[in-house]
Amino acid sequence: MKNTLAKISIGLLLVGCGVKNPSNDIATSLPIKSSMDLTQAEEDKVPVVINPGRFVQDSVTYFLPKVVQGTYSVSDFGKYIEDFKAYDYEGNEIAVNNLDNNSWLIPNATQLDKIAYKVNDTYDIENVTIGTPFSPSGTNIEPENFVLNLHGFIGYFDVLKNNQYSLEVKAPTAMKRTSALQKVATETSEDGLNTTDKYFASRYFEITDNPMMYGDLDVEEFQVGDIKIVLSVYSPNKIHKASKIKETVYKMMEAQKEYLGDINSTLRYDIYLYLAPSTEKSPTGFGALEHHTSTVVVLPEQMPDEALASAMIDVVSHEFFHIVTPLSVHSEDVHYFDYNAPTFSKHLWMYEGVTEYFATLFQVNRGLVDEDEFYSKIRDKIQNASEFDDSMSFTVMSENIIEKQYESNYANVYEKGALIGMCIDILMREASEGKRGILSLMKELSLKYGKDKPFEDDKIIEEIIAMTYPSVGEFLHTHVIGTTPINYDTFFNKVGLAVKEEKIETSYIQNGRELIFAGNMATGSIFFTEQVVDNSFWHENGVKPNDDVLEINGEKLTIQNVNKILGATLEWEEGDDLEIKLNRAGEDVVIKTKITQSYTYGKKLTVIENPTEKQLELRKAWLKG
Repeated sequence: MKNTLAKISIGLLLVGCGVKNPSNDIATSLPIKSSMDLTQAEEDKVPVVINPGRFVQDSVTYFLPKVVQGTYSVSDFGKYIEDFKAYDYEGNEIAVNNLDNNSWLIPNATQLDKIAYKVNDTYDIENVTIGTPFSPSGTNIEPENFVLNLHGFIGYFDVLKNNQYSLEVKAPTAMKRTSALQKVATETSEDGLNTTDKYFASRYFEITDNPMMYGDLDVEEFQVGDIKIVLSVYSPNKIHKASKIKETVYKMMEAQKEYLGDINSTLRYDIYLYLAPSTEKSPTGFGALEHHTSTVVVLPEQMPDEALASAMIDVVSHEFFHIVTPLSVHSEDVHYFDYNAPTFSKHLWMYEGVTEYFATLFQVNRGLVDEDEFYSKIRDKIQNASEFDDSMSFTVMSENIIEKQYESNYANVYEKGALIGMCIDILMREASEGKRGILSLMKELSLKYGKDKPFEDDKIIEEIIAMTYPSVGEFLHTHVIGTTPINYDTFFNKVGLAVKEEKIETSYIQNGRELIFAGNMATGSIFFTEQVVDNSFWHENGVKPNDDVLEINGEKLTIQNVNKILGATLEWEEGDDLEIKLNRAGEDVVIKTKITQSYTYGKKLTVIENPTEKQLELRKAWLKG
């Protein structure tokens, strides 16, 4: 560690002191010096300066990423760059050719001293611009908050892909800041108002893999085993506190650590939680983006505590499980990722599907949810997966995921992908008499490969088959490589479960997954759909299809505030008073009642009567093994 720090310090010293003779400052020999000045942010734009050192070739190209890892979609971060300029060593502007959304050619590279540009953020244009990046991979620039996904600010040169980077971020001293990137120094201005944080990255991947958050943050740090967890929360209206969210995260990650056992690949893990307020310029791409030792999460600020806790368990646990794959187990496409001409692995079923399966299974395995709730989650995934092309080869879809004919099926990696993981798990438990499952398989693969050794994409299926059982091979060839839909009843029967039509609990805004409200864009009103007749609470209180909702408990309901008002129904408790004012065919109807549990009818995964001893043993090994 001392040697590493010494090398870093020397590198930064050389960059910081400058070079009298530019011809000796060869670009390939020093870190690329980059800087961002948050104190100069204006109109949601941050100035960036990149000093690569002296080039010896005639021309170079500078890129911002077209695609970033973990998103599997085109983001075109170069579209948010403005006022891009290049300067020679005398401070004169030199020619630049903007080749496309994400690349700039500098013809006279031997004259280049530095480039400078401004970065516009993405959060406040999500609702008015098509094709903006997924919110957790995007950027936010506000006086009170900066979400710094660095791939949106810092790019790379085509001839310097393996160079180190130094990064300086200048911000008001009073502003809180957290970063997963290695900080090597800080420097405060003489008046004490501004502080510059100095970071180091061994290659461009570390720039893209280590987000930051600056601003009016609420930060909690705590230990889970030997992992330091840093939870940074931005709640603009102070609705949620990091100390409260910490309780959920601690319990969840402690259970994850116990579930993973000896898989341990990081000593620090950062969680950046941006809670979006209910405004027109707020991000709406709710979810999270994984990084090797951190995750960026975007969720609605209006979520009640219980709903937020549930979302954090589902979302963050998924991202944390990525330390297994793709951190420890990944293909060459992932390891040598090309941000502007990417190729994609065939194995999203493993990267996202198995990860999602772990995030679902560990909850019942460690007692965070009961078996019925776990079965409900599995049933929901089957229902969700049915909305996608069930006869599409998962490996073909994965390899071509950003192509139009496949991209619309991407979300199925979290549904059918997780179910693929479940089926492999049950098959392995069955063949090994309960001793091995998909977690043990991933452990074996991580020992064989690890974070620094990628597998060959076209060979990993046969390797897995050789490491497991013929039944796993038949399943992978038939249902993952092949196009045959999975008969889940076959797998449920092995563990003594079956899908039956039963009365199930539901919410006051949907039946299972179907919303019972819709909006009329012409009138700006919200009305009950035909599905309301299958929601016991509303049906028993006399609500009819096409009733317009005027007010709920005295508060007018409009398209503008629908998320806030209907979101509040998640906090309703049995026995609460409710008054709802409707318009039915031009006449006002007022219903005064008390809240009762609502039910609907749907398919439910449940235990069968009189299961065999073999089914019971396999189910126990599956859920608790």
